[in-house]
Amino acid sequence: MLVVRGLVAGYGAAPVLRAVDLTIPAGTIAAVVGANGAGKTTLLRALSGMIRPSAGQVVLAGEDLRGTPVEQLVRRGMAHVPEGRGVISELTVDENLRLGGLWRRDRADADRALDEVYELFEPLARRRRHLGHQLSGGERQMLALGRALVGRPRLLLLDEPSLGLAPRVVARTMALLRQLRDRTGLTVLLVEQNVRSALAVADQGVVMSLGRVVVAAPAARLRDDVDLRHAYLGF
Repeated sequence: MLVVRGLVAGYGAAPVLRAVDLTIPAGTIAAVVGANGAGKTTLLRALSGMIRPSAGQVVLAGEDLRGTPVEQLVRRGMAHVPEGRGVISELTVDENLRLGGLWRRDRADADRALDEVYELFEPLARRRRHLGHQLSGGERQMLALGRALVGRPRLLLLDEPSLGLAPRVVARTMALLRQLRDRTGLTVLLVEQNVRSALAVADQGVVMSLGRVVVAAPAARLRDDVDLRHAYLGF
């Protein structure tokens, strides 16, 4: 689904990503883990067009995405849920969700996707007329994820979904990612500081350090490699 070759990106003259190579098979969850400052969030921003890479190649389902405008990335099947969730507090739950499908020409299917999100996230269905600022942290995370799913993405970039949430909500979110993978074939690139939770749900683990991918392996192998965990993951 996703192939990244030699990706270089950063902010101004300061590079953060240094020749990142990455391959994510379709229908899998890949967890990107590593210390703060490793370049995990910058990787997602570079993939989704929030920042422009200075070198390298990104291929989504066989299509080279170099120079592709952000709105076209969405149309080609990429959705990004950034850290902080990005819920528009002045809009209702329903209005926030509909933003995720505004670009879609098939209005009937967009409405079906909206109904599917409400089935998936029952608390949102009960609060569809509530404003964004009236939701709990867990509900806001559901809303941000649901808004992305209304666009029926093939690849979901998810940045720190557990940030500030109770353990019970984190466990439910991780279980939901597996459910989406199994039911819809969704491919997920998950950036997460909660390493144990991320590797428990992932098929593949990607360890970043100082802007580079230092290890990419099955998640179970990373969980079991004590030396690697101590060196890069802190547990």
